[in-house]
Amino acid sequence: MSPPRTRVWITGLGACSALGDGAEALADALEQQRSGVRLLHRPTPMVGAPVLQAIDTGMTPAQRSLHDRHSLLALRAAAEAWGQAGLPAQAREPLRAAVAWGTGLGGSNAIEQSYTELLTRDKPRVHPYTVLRVMSNSAAAHLALQHHLRASMIAVSNACASSAQAIGDALRLLRSGAAELALVGGSEAMLNRGSLAAWQAMGVMAPPDAEDPAQSCRPFDSQRRGLVLGEGAAALVLETEDHARRRGATPLAELAGYGHSCDAMHLSRPDMEGQCRAMRQALADAELAPASIGYVNAHGTATDVGDTVEALSLAQVFGMRAVPVSATKALHGHLIGAGGALELVAAVQALRRGRLPGSAHLRETELDPLADIVRSSGREAPALQAVMSNSFAFGGSNVALVARRV
Repeated sequence: MSPPRTRVWITGLGACSALGDGAEALADALEQQRSGVRLLHRPTPMVGAPVLQAIDTGMTPAQRSLHDRHSLLALRAAAEAWGQAGLPAQAREPLRAAVAWGTGLGGSNAIEQSYTELLTRDKPRVHPYTVLRVMSNSAAAHLALQHHLRASMIAVSNACASSAQAIGDALRLLRSGAAELALVGGSEAMLNRGSLAAWQAMGVMAPPDAEDPAQSCRPFDSQRRGLVLGEGAAALVLETEDHARRRGATPLAELAGYGHSCDAMHLSRPDMEGQCRAMRQALADAELAPASIGYVNAHGTATDVGDTVEALSLAQVFGMRAVPVSATKALHGHLIGAGGALELVAAVQALRRGRLPGSAHLRETELDPLADIVRSSGREAPALQAVMSNSFAFGGSNVALVARRV
């Protein structure tokens, strides 16, 4: 008889997004359906979901110069999660503590700054820390330095599945016994001229809504017109149950299931079979039946094909109208590599509070196969026991995470 599998608890949550500073602010805004989407003017009038609060307070100019914006956002969210977990500033057992972090593009602001210097200045001076700011593991490295996390560094750059994959890979790391504690999550900051222009050139960005720019992102609405980019970070502290119990930590939820599949079909078009495989893997990993899931935070980008395929995938796995679903990107925007972490935090907050975040800005849903499901969220759910968060990426990566009540 095989020994029981190691259970992994979530003991800290952190978030920094267009919906405010902190995981509680995120949950409050989602419950109130308050949007962080607003008009931007870079390079032409468009909508985005920027972080408005200062994120580098307390840093000297020399310290600040080492960081791209996405690393600063990472430090902000991680500090909240680490503090909620009640951990000392530096891990007591560094060789048993790991970091796993995801980002889609990493230091895109540093990239833009360096190219602007090179191409527009008579005497360009590229910042000497450009490479350190740009590298995809820069945020993970800063977090490891901050908290003395020496067991392992997992740095994932897998488009929109980046942070969700980092969290899932950390779950496996802890179950394997290679570490007992992990700081996990993701960060993204690409609301700069070059990145916005590149996304707009793809033809997937929503134009500003004529009535209210804050309502420009409308996932699962039959008149949806595209995604809205956001920025921010989210963090979670994961611990093996034994480690958490030894130090008297309070569990917020159990990270119970992880599914990850690759379509190998198309660079940008989603595949229903691949999405179904990821969700079913996560359910099997959590040892849960589909009927045990009381809420799904959908990937829901508000693109025509993306929402349709995900709707069909959810119906295939759970059955039509069988599970409440919502897409919170309508309010905080699409954080690309950080989206999975932020949406898992939102799902765990729903689990803790017993209230499902609704799908905002729905106007015309009768033509969408998920219409009845998305309308069934945004309600009290005191008996909620388990939740799923989906992240589906360009390149064909699909990740599903399951958390349940402890």
